[in-house]
Amino acid sequence: MRTLLFLCAFFLSLAPAHSQAFKAGAAVRVITPDPLLPVSGGVGKPTPVTEKRGDLYVRTLVFEKGADRIAIVSIDNLGWPAVLGDRSRELIKGIPPENIIIGATHTHSAPDAYGFPDENGLVGADLEYLEWCVKQIADAVNEAVRDLEPAALKTAVGEARGKIAYNYYAPELYDPRCGVIQAIATSGQNKGKPIVTLVNYATHPEIIGSNRGILSPDLCGPMYNRIEQKAGGIALFMNSAQGGMVTADNRRAHGEEANDWAECIRIGELMADEALRIIEKAEVQENPELYCTSRTIDLPVDSEMMRYILNNSPLGLGTSENNRITTRINLLNIGTAQVITIPGEALPNIGFYLKRHMPTDHPFLFGLTNDAFGYIMTSVDFNSFKRYEYISRTSLGEMTGEIYIREVLKLIDQSPNPGD
Repeated sequence: MRTLLFLCAFFLSLAPAHSQAFKAGAAVRVITPDPLLPVSGGVGKPTPVTEKRGDLYVRTLVFEKGADRIAIVSIDNLGWPAVLGDRSRELIKGIPPENIIIGATHTHSAPDAYGFPDENGLVGADLEYLEWCVKQIADAVNEAVRDLEPAALKTAVGEARGKIAYNYYAPELYDPRCGVIQAIATSGQNKGKPIVTLVNYATHPEIIGSNRGILSPDLCGPMYNRIEQKAGGIALFMNSAQGGMVTADNRRAHGEEANDWAECIRIGELMADEALRIIEKAEVQENPELYCTSRTIDLPVDSEMMRYILNNSPLGLGTSENNRITTRINLLNIGTAQVITIPGEALPNIGFYLKRHMPTDHPFLFGLTNDAFGYIMTSVDFNSFKRYEYISRTSLGEMTGEIYIREVLKLIDQSPNPGD
């Protein structure tokens, strides 16, 4: 009897430790419209297409540690407004809505997800397609939850070598660092193999663009394929602080550009190879900590163009009576990595500044995440240079960057350091 009691106590003592194990799951859905739909590279009428190069995807990962669970979603689109993301959040089981982070890759060759109105208020977005994507996101996250399995973690940040990106406005003014988060299976037939590899890098996937009659994930598609072929598991891409104007380095001699699928393959595969090189020798974190917090921020919409877009979109993106709009920003600690989300396209100087204030050697910025409200710039940059006229006009206003930075620094100060 005494032996039986001892064994019961022993196994009960193991239960809490087991329940606190770090787990990971991932899933994918193809969201290529059939038949093909016109694609959008920004404000204006979507452009008809006649062919595709690669498929568009929703790619999801879920991390769990004890009672904490987070989902990270990447969708091949120019941007993904919170109003669409919230519809998916309502369909996702077992994860708090504020712990579901949805970001866009920013390909310029996918259907309009904003409902951009033209000067007459007419919209070219296919609302049925967008609602179908909403359900695909939820289905993928729910599948990733069902597939959760014990995992270890690797995180790393390093400079990506080679001809991948540059700043169109000032060639060297961009962040060459690539962040990688990889979950490794610790049991079962795939033990020791990646479940998911997330790549975080700042660039515009606009090699093909929106005016060539082609629907495409752009450079992201070849990147997914390369990582999955070489490492296994599922690959995700989360953009970073790529505003004004960090883009793919497809420059050729004499000012020409390579704007074809072959160049998407070259850059996408190079990015994948660099990501795998950076993560290869990273230390394995056996049972990493997981933390997620968020806050809602309020932003003035001073731009007449942005007010028109928000108030005339059929998605219900409208501003408040005093021309303001709210959005959510998240802070995640995933092992030794810290992640901050950006609800738009932050300029590189904002990205460098935030990373410098993040208490980790593995800082990640997820751009165009939870919302995508155009360019985010500091007040000293706003309308200060002729080169910045376009990005100033397509930002919410002069104070967006200042408000965003202030609120992010509060999140960092009020959160535990990654790895603690």
